[in-house]
Amino acid sequence: MKKLCIVFRHGPHGNAKGREALDLALLSASFEQEVSVLFTNEGVLHLLDKQTPELIGAKDYIATLGALPLYEVETVLVCKDSLKALCINEDEIEFDVEFFSAKKISAHFQEVDEVLVF
Repeated sequence: MKKLCIVFRHGPHGNAKGREALDLALLSASFEQEVSVLFTNEGVLHLLDKQTPELIGAKDYIATLGALPLYEVETVLVCKDSLKALCINEDEIEFDVEFFSAKKISAHFQEVDEVLVF
């Protein structure tokens, strides 16, 4: 079984990268690949509660992140350094995630076959 890590690196609004990353994660998991996701840099903003993207004419796909466990995407990682840089506390994250340091993220990358960055 191929191990895939999908990295959310850009903010959730203003481009389609986040939606494309989520679609790929769900699609890949449905084909029985072992999928993990990592939120880093501005990508951690996907995990904040009470977003209203419709106010800027964007679609709200953030709620779909809740479907990750249904597709057996159980490894959801968040970069601690990115949270700190954006002044976000761990308790502000709405989803069930694991908080990793840069060193642990690097080790995770060594365990997967492919890393795709969005």
